[in-house]
Amino acid sequence: MSFKTSLIKMAIKWTPNMMVIWVANIILKGIAELTDFNFDLEARKAYVQIQLVGESETIEVWIEDFAIVNDEGSYQLIIQQAQSNRIWLNNLLSRITGKAWGIPEIPQLTAHLELISELFKAESPEQEEN
Repeated sequence: MSFKTSLIKMAIKWTPNMMVIWVANIILKGIAELTDFNFDLEARKAYVQIQLVGESETIEVWIEDFAIVNDEGSYQLIIQQAQSNRIWLNNLLSRITGKAWGIPEIPQLTAHLELISELFKAESPEQEEN
């Protein structure tokens, strides 16, 4: 793991969830309100609770075991498990989990995709044992 990746992981770990919620709510103003958020990069888990404007109940989403894979220069996102407290969203999530989804080449991000893939690379069983 590169020094840059280690530094970014540390910054993600130290960023307070309340700061993420505050910034997200500025961006989502008039659309939704992020009410809870938890992101654990080491455990590969994310939790989001969001209140859509005009809706009475919040939507919760749990994501586990996600990674970005570099396959000969193309990058793919893989989410192994995802669930929600809404049936329609669970049906949608069931169609995208366990599959590799190609990340489109966006010129502004191309220079950063290698770093991002290193940050979110799949953990191999051999690494977990060491």
